[in-house]
Amino acid sequence: MAIHVGLDEYERRRGAVLAAMAAEGLDALLLFKPESHYWLTGYDTFGYCFFQCLVLKADGRTALLTRSADRLQALHTSIVEDVRVWRDAADAKPANDLRGLLAEMGLEGERLGVEWQTQGLTAANGQALAAALDGFARIGDASLLVSTLRLVKSEAELAFVREAGRLADAAFDAAVSKTAPGADEGRILAAMHEAVFAAGGDYPANPFIVGSGRDALLCRYKSGRRRLDARDQLTLEWAGAWRQYHAAAMHTLLVGTASDRHRRLFDAAREALLACEAALRPDAPMGDVFDAHARTLDRHGLQAHRLNACGYSLGATYAPSWMDWPFMFYAGNPTSMQEGMVFFLHMIVADGDTGTAMTLGRTSIVTASGAEQVNRRALELVVCE
Repeated sequence: MAIHVGLDEYERRRGAVLAAMAAEGLDALLLFKPESHYWLTGYDTFGYCFFQCLVLKADGRTALLTRSADRLQALHTSIVEDVRVWRDAADAKPANDLRGLLAEMGLEGERLGVEWQTQGLTAANGQALAAALDGFARIGDASLLVSTLRLVKSEAELAFVREAGRLADAAFDAAVSKTAPGADEGRILAAMHEAVFAAGGDYPANPFIVGSGRDALLCRYKSGRRRLDARDQLTLEWAGAWRQYHAAAMHTLLVGTASDRHRRLFDAAREALLACEAALRPDAPMGDVFDAHARTLDRHGLQAHRLNACGYSLGATYAPSWMDWPFMFYAGNPTSMQEGMVFFLHMIVADGDTGTAMTLGRTSIVTASGAEQVNRRALELVVCE
């Protein structure tokens, strides 16, 4: 098996899930999130774009229903031994195949929790699942049961996060080395990915952001490349990924020279980032972090140019996003932060009035003594000449 943690780690995780199921009175879980599959068994695939379900019964028995293309993938990358296949066909009804598997497992009439809230279960497949189980069993929403348990990372997981941080730093160094007047964005992007892949890293769960000129104000990847002007701004948001665990970072590089406006925005972003990191405390609500972000940037007169969120959770995630539940730092988020949680904080200032961009962000682990940054590069304004 090509698994990345010891069997005792998987046993501990399964025990935690079974205890949570017992507390909710569930006889089985129907798991559709690829993150749940990976965390609980090691199963590692992008095959979740099709119908597949990992069944975990209250007695600890597991069975995976997937396509033939993923049968060997499951046997090779996971601890799952019972792998079933639904057949590709014009009239295929995998939800009905799942109902048959559940009946075989003695779950007819039982209480089943379903992970509805996931990219691994499309609306169409979800409707087919609901129809197939109508009258067969009692079903309820268990979308967050495993996600909640995944929030606090084990020491093995934190080692992966720290390695992802080192890959993110390597990607940034590669970007800086390629950034200069006349440089092609595509070359910069390629160098960043090469740094990650050459060191044994994984594909990120979503595209890197790369944008210069007016595009430096954007917070999403967009198609199309340009060459940097003699004086320019280049916003990058990227992540190192190691064993599917992510460590993200963000930085706006300046080309040629830094304007006074850029320098003022960088100082504000740096001050806000440090204030947010200081608010990463065990037992504090996530909303406290956003308050630090808003309070700092607003004091610099940037309320109109900041976002309504300033970061999010990270973990082992799959496309289309490396954001993990509970997602964003926003005003009033009540989620309590705990030791071992991992968060990416981003300070994004997009001054559309003057066309000036400034971003700064890095990943931290919550510890008893404060935030541990996994990105080691100093918080300095970078000007590439």
